[in-house]
Amino acid sequence: MWSKQQTMTETQTPPPAQPAASNVPFTPPAPSAARSVTSASRSSARLGSSLQIKGTITGSEDLQIDGIVEGPIFLDGHALTVGSTALVNSEIHAGEVVVNGKAVGNVNASGRVEITKDGSIVGDIFCARISIEDGAHFKGRIEIDPAKYKAATI
Repeated sequence: MWSKQQTMTETQTPPPAQPAASNVPFTPPAPSAARSVTSASRSSARLGSSLQIKGTITGSEDLQIDGIVEGPIFLDGHALTVGSTALVNSEIHAGEVVVNGKAVGNVNASGRVEITKDGSIVGDIFCARISIEDGAHFKGRIEIDPAKYKAATI
């Protein structure tokens, strides 16, 4: 019969040797899966598709809306994603805005506004950059001024 010491030494492999006299703390390797830029350094919140909110939304984190929102949204330079099931009837102020659902109201972004092929914006857009995919719906006016918005974010 094996003793406890024999079982451990015969069945387990020893851990790899660490370099001697290393003052640098160990940092585990990053996972191989792709990460979004915002998830690594910023927190985010999500409003589910069954939620309906009336009122002002303010925050200092990224937000994804999949439900119904009525009222202004202020995200202080952070990203807003309007999900494919969302209906947003709001004036929007954010760093970046991606619309996959429906947004009614003016959109003010210090960075980029993107309307995907299934997205819709009815209202004026004020931004530094814009992307409108084929098939997207937009009705309103666009004002693009990268210098104005770059100075506002500094």
